[in-house]
Amino acid sequence: MLNKQTKSEKIVDKLNMLILALIALTMLFPFYYMFAVSFATYEEFVQSDLLLFPEKWVLDAYSYILGSKEFVRSLGVSIYITVVGTFVSLLLTAMMGYALSRKILGQKIYLFLVLFTFVFGAGMIPTYMVVQATGLMDSLWALIIPTAISSFNLIVMRQFFVNLPEDLTEAAIIDGANDLQIFARIILPLSKPALAAFGLFYAVGIWNSYFTALLYLSDPAKWTVQVVLRQLVILNQGNMLDIRAQMGMDNPPPAETIGMAAILIATVPILIVYPFLQKHFAKGVMLGSVKE
Repeated sequence: MLNKQTKSEKIVDKLNMLILALIALTMLFPFYYMFAVSFATYEEFVQSDLLLFPEKWVLDAYSYILGSKEFVRSLGVSIYITVVGTFVSLLLTAMMGYALSRKILGQKIYLFLVLFTFVFGAGMIPTYMVVQATGLMDSLWALIIPTAISSFNLIVMRQFFVNLPEDLTEAAIIDGANDLQIFARIILPLSKPALAAFGLFYAVGIWNSYFTALLYLSDPAKWTVQVVLRQLVILNQGNMLDIRAQMGMDNPPPAETIGMAAILIATVPILIVYPFLQKHFAKGVMLGSVKE
């Protein structure tokens, strides 16, 4: 039987819940503030020191942003590299993790050489020279291939494969299955929690990537949404100024509301992904913490 909590323990639990709830509210407040400001009118935003609930909700900022072909195109580019990049990263991480988990001659040497090169990166300039030499400059693959495998994810994925029962692979070998069939039909289906967790990590990282796009892409048509957000939030100039004239706005939205709306639009797609992975994510993040 489980011991019943004492009165003091119940009080402590309630205090902990209250503290955690307050911390959660402080984390959510910036998102709510951005949400409120993005729907505010120009006059109300200017007159209010801290706008929490607009009296009049308008869609001017969103119409302004979605009227920009540059921003809509950047959303498509970010979605494309996130989907493709996540798939490539998961595939390469799983394949390499499975290969390094097999008991072969010289396993420790191979493991050391591979992990050493991933953990201790060459740096920005050598990476730039490699990207340039391989012809990936001004290509979307420059945002995917150089950072396709995370050393941390690879180590945890390998350990996950090591902890899988060897009886499964031995039985498959007896039945005549080769390594590729074992990996595709047995290992990957058992790795759904790990793939879900690392898939979310990779997707968030690729979606939020900013510096690599700024470094490797010179064509504005290939800019990701994070680079365009910089134009909207920080610079607020260039092509965005032309949209005011195109939309015929006598009193266009202020730069702050445009920035808030743009950040929300760029945040929503990655938030939509989480509910679909939540089933496996909670189990996946605990990989390696408890040995069964």
